[in-house]
Amino acid sequence: KVLRKLLEDSISKRIKTDLFGSWLSGGLDSSTIAAIARPFVKTFHTFSAGLKNATDLAYAREVASHIKSTHHEIIVNFDEMLKQLPTVIYHLESFDALLIRSSIINYIAAKAASDYVPEIFSGESGDELFAGYEYIKSLPPESIPDELIDITARLHNTAFQRVDRCASAHSTIPHVVFADPNVFSYAFTIPSKYKLKDGVEKWILRQAVKDVLPSSVLNRTKAKFWEGAGVFELISDYASKKISDKDFSNERILPNGWNLSSKEELMYYRIFKEHFGEASNYNWMGRTEGTTN
Repeated sequence: KVLRKLLEDSISKRIKTDLFGSWLSGGLDSSTIAAIARPFVKTFHTFSAGLKNATDLAYAREVASHIKSTHHEIIVNFDEMLKQLPTVIYHLESFDALLIRSSIINYIAAKAASDYVPEIFSGESGDELFAGYEYIKSLPPESIPDELIDITARLHNTAFQRVDRCASAHSTIPHVVFADPNVFSYAFTIPSKYKLKDGVEKWILRQAVKDVLPSSVLNRTKAKFWEGAGVFELISDYASKKISDKDFSNERILPNGWNLSSKEELMYYRIFKEHFGEASNYNWMGRTEGTTN
C-alpha cells in the first residue's frame, strides 16, 4: 500500500496538463506506470514501437485495452531502424552497444509521441530498484542491496540518458516515475527478500499493482527492451556481415584502452567518430552492465 501510494503521488504531482502519455513496452514497469496514471488523465495516450510481430507489441496492446488508453502502435522495419541509427547515436553521444540497441525503438516511439503529447511517462529504473534483472537471482542474498545501489548509481549515463535524449530530441519532456526521491528512498528500505521472492523478481511491485494489470502482464518475466521489440538479432547479424573479422581485430581496442565488445559496438563507434571525432579518453561515457571494457 505504501509503494502504491508513493507511485500515485509521483504521477499525480507531475501531471499539469490533460495532454499526457506514457511509453508502453508491455513489460511490468511501463505497464505499472501507464495503469496507475490512466485515471489522472481524461485522454491518456500510450505509445509502443517494434518490428512486426514483436512480443512487446502484443503485451502493450493488451495493457492499453485493459486500461482504455488511446493507444498508438508504430510498426518499424529494419531499413527504418538503420536510417535512424546515425541520428540516435548523435543524440545519445554514445557508442555503448546495449544503450544504442535499446534506444533505436525508444527514439522512434518518442518521435510518434511528440505529435500528440508534450510530456510523457517512462518506466525506467524499476529493474534497479526492485531487483528485476535475471543475473541478480544468482547473487548471494546479502550482496543484493549493494548491487542494486551500484546499478542505480549508474543510471544517469545509461538508461536515464536514453530516456532524456530520446524524448528531448523531439522536444518532449520525460518523467521517470520510479526516480521520484520519495519512491527511491522507500525502495531502498524494502528488504531484498520482498523484491526477489521464491524466484520471482520485483515481487513487491507486482503485489502493489495486481489490481490494475491483466494477469498475463502482471506475471510476465523480464524481457530486455531490444529483445521484446524484436531488434537484437537483426542488428547483430547486420554488423557481423558488414564488418570483417580482420577489421574488428584491428579496430576493437580504442585509444583509451577500452575493448569494444562486438562488431555491433564497432559499427556504432564508427558512426560516433563521424559525428564527434576520436578522443583519448571516454571515461565520461556510461557503459551498460554486461559490456566489456
